Amino acid sequence: MSVNKDDPRDSSLEVPYTFPNIWVKDSNDGFGVSGMFLSGLIMVTRNRFLAWPSVLFGINQVINAHPMRNKEGGMGWSNLALCFSALFASYIPVFMITQKA
Repeated sequence: MSVNKDDPRDSSLEVPYTFPNIWVKDSNDGFGVSGMFLSGLIMVTRNRFLAWPSVLFGINQVINAHPMRNKEGGMGWSNLALCFSALFASYIPVFMITQKA
C-alpha cells in the first residue's frame, strides 16, 4: 500500500504549532495624532485653511494603519471622521450665514 503525501492524516507531515508573526512595535502614529489635534483646533477657531491638512493626516492614518499592530485592531476611521467633521464645521458658516446689503 502506497502512502499519499497529500493525505492530511499522515503523521509524518506533522509540524509543531507556532504562533503567527505580529508587529512588536506598539506606538501611535504621529500624523494621526496631528490630525486629531488640528481637528480640535479647527473646531475651536473655525480656521478653514487648517482643515485640509487635517483631512490629509486622517487619510494618511487610514492608509498606513496596521490592524495587527494595535491591540484593539483599530484602523483610524474615527480620526478620519473627526477630520471630515472639522472640515464640514469650518465651511458650513460660509453657506449658512448670509449678509444682507
